[in-house]
Amino acid sequence: MIYKETSPKKITQNHLQRNAYLYIRQSSMRQVFENTESTKRQYALRQKGLSLGWVTEQIIVIDTDQGKSGANKDREGFQKLVTEVSLGKAGIVMGLEVSRLARNSTDWHRLLEICALTNTLILDEDGIYDPSHFNDRMLLGLKGTMSEAELHVLKARLRGGIINKAKRGELKVPLPIGLIYNVHNKVILDPNKQIQKALTYFFETFKRTGSACATVREFHRQEVLFPRRLHSGSNKGELIWGEIEHRRALQILHNPRYAGAFVFGRTRNNSQVNGNYSRHEVPQEEWQIVIPGFHDGYIDWETYNDNQQKLLSNAYAFGEDRKKVRHERELPCYKDWLYVGNVAIE
Repeated sequence: MIYKETSPKKITQNHLQRNAYLYIRQSSMRQVFENTESTKRQYALRQKGLSLGWVTEQIIVIDTDQGKSGANKDREGFQKLVTEVSLGKAGIVMGLEVSRLARNSTDWHRLLEICALTNTLILDEDGIYDPSHFNDRMLLGLKGTMSEAELHVLKARLRGGIINKAKRGELKVPLPIGLIYNVHNKVILDPNKQIQKALTYFFETFKRTGSACATVREFHRQEVLFPRRLHSGSNKGELIWGEIEHRRALQILHNPRYAGAFVFGRTRNNSQVNGNYSRHEVPQEEWQIVIPGFHDGYIDWETYNDNQQKLLSNAYAFGEDRKKVRHERELPCYKDWLYVGNVAIE
């Protein structure tokens, strides 16, 4: 006797009575405009849905997440897809590949769990899967893990390239006021003599007073304006002059670029439960790359380190109860506050 094993048909009438959801995504807007072939392949899956028995009106395309990474928690389109599946409206979820649906295990396995509970199929370029079946669920889980690992490898490669450039000091990053890139991408002092004079006077004043607060007061007393450039808006890059603030003074004093040093790794990102990131500064001894004397500056490296010690001493000078304040900040001078408009200048 010959036994013929047959696998159950995955697409049933129950699935065809519900909608087919096609999820389309590219990781960045640049990919959306440049990698058009991938987008065409994703939209072409509608024909696959039609050939499997769904009608045109039943195939719902979700493409509102274009330009968002699959690791992004804040994907409106994906959340809509999960909601529709959980309500039992989906007979099948279609995506070109797992990485289009999700790049992190949390989102992917949540979708698999809901699909299994609502008897919803998943389709990619390789075939059709039923998450309620162990073998299909295991294969889909493996695909999700590989997709997440692929993203990690891509990030590691990108990070490695950035660090190699940074080790040579060739990583091009935004410069503070008073420094610019020349035609050869070398950092030089801004040729604007007024900007140079303002920064020179700033560091000379701090050297004389030993306090960021006193430096700001001196600028206001002498009615000396300080330059800054607009970083956004229609007038981006425009130079404007105005009153210097205490916070701005501290930013300048803590910036090693003014000492002619190339530095990488001054800040780190911390992941939060909601999927966002918070950035915080790290102590100088934990900076990843430091190349003193890499380009011209307004002060030397020794003066920069002396300034950091002065700021630290100023913070501690306010008493034991304020020693928890981060070392990179000088505490505000509570006496003699100046007001410009509604802004308090310590």
